Amino acid sequence: MEIRRTAEADLVRVMDIYAHARAFMAAHGNPDQWGPTNWPPEALIRQDIARGRGYVCVHEGRVVGAFFFDVGRDVEPTYRHIEDGAWLDDSAYGVVHRLASDGSVKGVGAFCIDWAFRQCGHLRIDTHGDNIVMQNLLAKLGFARRGTIYVEEDEFPRIAYEKI
Repeated sequence: MEIRRTAEADLVRVMDIYAHARAFMAAHGNPDQWGPTNWPPEALIRQDIARGRGYVCVHEGRVVGAFFFDVGRDVEPTYRHIEDGAWLDDSAYGVVHRLASDGSVKGVGAFCIDWAFRQCGHLRIDTHGDNIVMQNLLAKLGFARRGTIYVEEDEFPRIAYEKI
């Protein structure tokens, strides 16, 4: 597998991957994270592509996963306030959002997160309380649960994770 920036030509495929991910999450006890709002919207994915922050995972020439990745100091505004815990460090960090795969290749999520961590060595991620699949993956990859954050998209709290 390899990671590359998302191109405009990937848009339809990426949106198909997100549709698959919404169905997968709903079938695995997590219908509220992306389902009610049909998240993520195409306009946001187009913005990710234009800003060079959208990435795809490619296996044998086929796009099998997609995610957002960015690095910087205070790069994610919703991470400024964390409840019931604290971040490990206030240095620059990477953030992964909107991670999804089409389910055709095992290990896409771990591959993408490991790639992102190698880019920066300090990564923060959040997920919905019902997203047990992601929570288990983050624990397996050595992320520590740090507290609770809130996103602008909905009212559901998110569990915040960090790895340094």
